[in-house]
Amino acid sequence: MSESLPTLGLADGDPAEQAVDAVVIGVYSQDADAPAPLLLASGAESIAAAFEGRLVQTLALLGASGAAGEVTKLATLGTISAPLVVAVGLGPEPAGALPATDVLRRAAGVAARALAGTGTALFALPVADDPEREPEAVRALAEGALLGAYQFAGYKTKGNGRRPALRSATMHVPDAKDRAVKAETKRASTVVRAVARTRDWVNTAPNELRPPDFADAVAAAGTAAGLSVEVLDEKALKRGGYGGILAVGMGSTAPPRLVRLAYAPRGAVQHLALIGKGITFDTGGYAVKPASGMWEMKGDMAGAAAVASVLLAVAALKPKLAVTGYLPMAENMISGSAYRPGDVVTMYNGLKVEVLNPDAEGRMVLADAMARACEDEPDYLLETSTLTGGQVVALGKRIAGVMGDEDFCQWVKEAGDAAGEPAWPMPLPDDVRKGMDSDVADISQTNANMDRAGHMLQGGIFLSQFVTADLPWAHLDIAGPSYHSGEPTGYWSKGGTGVPVRTVLELIDRLTQPGSAARLRRSL
Repeated sequence: MSESLPTLGLADGDPAEQAVDAVVIGVYSQDADAPAPLLLASGAESIAAAFEGRLVQTLALLGASGAAGEVTKLATLGTISAPLVVAVGLGPEPAGALPATDVLRRAAGVAARALAGTGTALFALPVADDPEREPEAVRALAEGALLGAYQFAGYKTKGNGRRPALRSATMHVPDAKDRAVKAETKRASTVVRAVARTRDWVNTAPNELRPPDFADAVAAAGTAAGLSVEVLDEKALKRGGYGGILAVGMGSTAPPRLVRLAYAPRGAVQHLALIGKGITFDTGGYAVKPASGMWEMKGDMAGAAAVASVLLAVAALKPKLAVTGYLPMAENMISGSAYRPGDVVTMYNGLKVEVLNPDAEGRMVLADAMARACEDEPDYLLETSTLTGGQVVALGKRIAGVMGDEDFCQWVKEAGDAAGEPAWPMPLPDDVRKGMDSDVADISQTNANMDRAGHMLQGGIFLSQFVTADLPWAHLDIAGPSYHSGEPTGYWSKGGTGVPVRTVLELIDRLTQPGSAARLRRSL
């Protein structure tokens, strides 16, 4: 599991006089012909005054350029109370009063990570230049600082060689007693705990998180949070007719599970169903994956981890919206009992599916869970999964693909944009569906004529067959954004990212705003 996240606080005194180990300030980059090499962002005024006008020149001598994400450390030598100033680049000065929300979030994240080994830090970054955006900016800074400080503890027996994470992060604001700002700070702490839990599950070694283990962990956390919890084991799945989940789990000695978590507040008039793919490890089955990089398939349960974490956050945030999560869990292994190309599987909703590719296992378990979710008659359905390599080919490692009802997908996209987790709408073409007609069953699992062409779209089209007609729904393919294999960047650590926890919680916020759900229903 992760090391403890920093405690989060607010302060409104002079940054130069705060009793902390470091003060974080922002700097903007300048054009080559500008009179000064850098421009200090608001929040740093008293720090600059303490340096008697020499702060910009000193930072420039240390190599600071103001480029987004750049960090420059400067010992204060008693000039201010804190022994260290950390200048973080914000890029060019924005046309508006404040930088974009995700620029602030990334800046706080990279600064917090650079402060590993430091006890306490004050983040004196620009928030006060636009009073209307101040709560939003504080939320972004708080999220970024906590996310950037995240560290997975790992399994090393002789220490991991890393400095301990920042212990305390304080946001500098005009008024630390402002109710809106305090509420956003509290929310940020809850949201980041959910993201950290998702990262922890994704980063856990796959031998320690097989389907029964994962189900037990989710059930225990859900029960502790006060959620309604139901776990179907392999016997209950067989009795219930969950053919897709059972087929994928046949090859493993660790049997599959389906976990249902429910939050149902009194007075809620809307119901959101969330489904997350929980393949705890994916060998590809008899369509075996290349050995290179297969270890990353421990993260093939990122969708289920995110949905479970969202439900845990919802239990704490208490929105006036019923939310139910469905987490199909299985391990896609190779053995004498594994499912094969050519098998015909009877799904939960009765459809007969011809299996062409055992490595397209995610859609099999999700289809069962989605059909089950529709029985609860939700008003909206959002499914998220590390479904296809085609998503990475089409959109890269940072942008998810979203498919389904056009208007609902737009709401998901807007929520992702606000959260800093971008998604791009993709089509579900009729010709791709036609190529999935089977000679022996109701539908083929993939389009044999297209092979891997349009593979992301094939996945979305297959899943669409398991959604009740006229139900607003979206499929969010997070194969790329859910796992970061490179060096840490912004508020992303290496490994699991926690995408799309913040997107889904932002969507829930929007669905619970007065009149917003009605507007969405009219557009649909």
